[in-house]
Amino acid sequence: MRKCALITGASGGIGSEIALRLANDGFNIAACYYSDENSIKELEKKLALTGAVYRIYRADASDMKSIKEIFADATDFFGGVSVLVNNAGMAQQKLFTDITEQEFDRITAVNFKSVFNCCHCAVPYMVSRKSGKIINISSMWGVCGASCETVYSATKAAVIGLTKALAKELAPSNIQVNCVAPGAIDTKMNSNLSEKDKKAFAEEIPMGRFGTPKEIAGVVSFLASEDSDYVTAQVITADGGLI
Repeated sequence: MRKCALITGASGGIGSEIALRLANDGFNIAACYYSDENSIKELEKKLALTGAVYRIYRADASDMKSIKEIFADATDFFGGVSVLVNNAGMAQQKLFTDITEQEFDRITAVNFKSVFNCCHCAVPYMVSRKSGKIINISSMWGVCGASCETVYSATKAAVIGLTKALAKELAPSNIQVNCVAPGAIDTKMNSNLSEKDKKAFAEEIPMGRFGTPKEIAGVVSFLASEDSDYVTAQVITADGGLI
């Protein structure tokens, strides 16, 4: 019987690749997205070819009421969520003194509160089954910080802190909680960079290139599998050696 994996931010470049990889790995998919209708339609077409049973949910992951409704439906339809991938996120490049309170609240809600919300809904089921995988997507900037991305860096560091603490709390229940910290990945999130800036950035990376969403999906695939059953509280930084 296929287990269910729930992925937030599933319409994004990384999120859609994670959803497809886990579907091909044998999971049924609960794909959550916020606003990108065109991308989620493309994902739906690809999911239909995998043989996985899937459901698409549109919601703001930072809204607890909406997340509770999604988990309730996923439990009824799939029998429960065995793997949770907290991928929803937003970036911002701005001088610290120019960041407004409203921007701070929104970035914090999307990047951190959404992780709390989904974990809060997933954990009771996982504890009852004495089994589960929670995979949080942070960023290399959550590890080392980035100039002009202070709030983004802070929220991604918070995701790492939550990961490590929750992993210890849930370890006695045989639930693994881990974190992936991607580096520079070739997605829409980096589309604001000019080709000149992207080339200059790539030259700073020891591997000499940006990563791909498929490469991040491969790391998530490992963490979602039985091969990672003794791996918990870890931060896997997939950044081509940059930091």
